Amino acid sequence: MVNRIKTGIPGMDELIEGGFPESSSILVSGSAGCGKSIFCLEYLYNGAKLYKEPGVYVTLEEHPNNLWWMSQRFKWDLLSLERENLLKVYKFDPTPDSRNEIEFQTKRIVEKAKQFGAKRLVVDSITAFSFWVDDVGRIRYAIYSLIEALRELNCTTLLTVESLPGRNDVSRFGVEEFLTDGIVQLHFRPPHRSIFVRKLRGTRHDARVHPMKIDDNGIEIDSKGEILWEALAD
Repeated sequence: MVNRIKTGIPGMDELIEGGFPESSSILVSGSAGCGKSIFCLEYLYNGAKLYKEPGVYVTLEEHPNNLWWMSQRFKWDLLSLERENLLKVYKFDPTPDSRNEIEFQTKRIVEKAKQFGAKRLVVDSITAFSFWVDDVGRIRYAIYSLIEALRELNCTTLLTVESLPGRNDVSRFGVEEFLTDGIVQLHFRPPHRSIFVRKLRGTRHDARVHPMKIDDNGIEIDSKGEILWEALAD
């Protein structure tokens, strides 16, 4: 039987047989402003607050202050979870040297997760790998190496990627969707938000597009409602 890691996001776990498969790597894909960072931070917050599972948020683009402001908007007390060693945020900045050391940077991500004893990890976003190196082949290999190393840690990981707004646009480097165990797509066609689980290995997941909203408590998914595929942006 597959062990499940609950997201705790209202409506989400009903779509994926109770949670993500333990130790899986999930691609969270969507265009700018669709809610990827909120989704991922809520996944870590719930893991720490509700299930006492340590989580690490590695941000490659977002400034940590933005995450703290976001948490205050939803009244998530991240500071107390940090004090309890249940949550940690790391910011990795690109440097002139790191453009030639993408492999070193991916190892740093794994090391931080390992040192913290993380059961949950967020890497936001792998699109930023292009800041470090412009060789797509090396970026693809770095993503592959990162995912394989994380599987050995028994850590369930969300990796965000910024895609184009189209409903069939999933990845940036043309390989992420094949390497990861699952794909969750977020869409924002103002004023409507939606979520679609495109794939999830070892799971009989819901194959419909569902309405999603962001309110004062964070993300909420209508697991009973449905949005037509044709209604999403082309």
